[in-house]
Amino acid sequence: MFGNYLIGLREGLEASLVVCILIAYLVKTGRRDRLTPVWAGITAAVVLSMAFGAVLQYGSTQLSFEAQEALGGSLSVVAVGLVTWMVFWMRRTARHLKAELHGKLDAALAMGTVALVVTAFLAVGREGLETALFIWTAVQATSDGVRPLVGAMLGLLTSVVLGWLFYRGALKINLAKFFTWTGAMLVVVAAGVLAYGVHDLQEAGWLGGMHDLAFDISTTIPKDSWYGTLLKGVFNFQPDPTVLQVAVWAAYLVPTLALFLRGTSGSSPTPATPAPAEAKPAA
Repeated sequence: MFGNYLIGLREGLEASLVVCILIAYLVKTGRRDRLTPVWAGITAAVVLSMAFGAVLQYGSTQLSFEAQEALGGSLSVVAVGLVTWMVFWMRRTARHLKAELHGKLDAALAMGTVALVVTAFLAVGREGLETALFIWTAVQATSDGVRPLVGAMLGLLTSVVLGWLFYRGALKINLAKFFTWTGAMLVVVAAGVLAYGVHDLQEAGWLGGMHDLAFDISTTIPKDSWYGTLLKGVFNFQPDPTVLQVAVWAAYLVPTLALFLRGTSGSSPTPATPAPAEAKPAA
């Protein structure tokens, strides 16, 4: 549940920051009359993301077992790729995110209402689709009822509250450190999702070889024990993984985490993304 909470918090906060920057810029520049198209684009992006998640959830139940495993495994690999790109992208470009969004918004204002809707839709929609896909694959990997989904929703709600507090200027945190630590934890979660995706592809018959168990500590860490459930929910831990799962998990986690942490160790301690609190609306 914690792993899914982290996903919802991290992804949701990125989307919240984007919304705060867009809204605060229009308010500060005296263009409140252009807020409606922006909110329309944001709403459309949220609806699309929710619809995408619903299609994944309910559409997959109509498939055969092998097709479900193949779909789940394939989307797990795609989700891990997107999340990995996202954490590195945020580390590299977050410093200029505010200026980039302001530039796109200025261009959209000059082009008209439709351009404003599209700009807001694209800015939030990318985050929303990534969030829906990664949460779905993480929920499938845990196979723990509705608790993973509840954790993800709590994370999203927390991110909305934090975004509102940033906008109002009531909360200031070091966003650079926040995104560094949550990014590192997301890499660990993604490694577990990737390993489980490999398991699904093996079940579907798409991956051959290395089906033997790397180890089996089910008697020491039972899957239905509280600590087994905790490890499963946080790290997607399996007490009986195959050799291929362990190999893929290590091949992804070790170099990815090392590259991510090495890239952040030499960065400036200044927060990478200026808090929207700095752009709170004038009274």
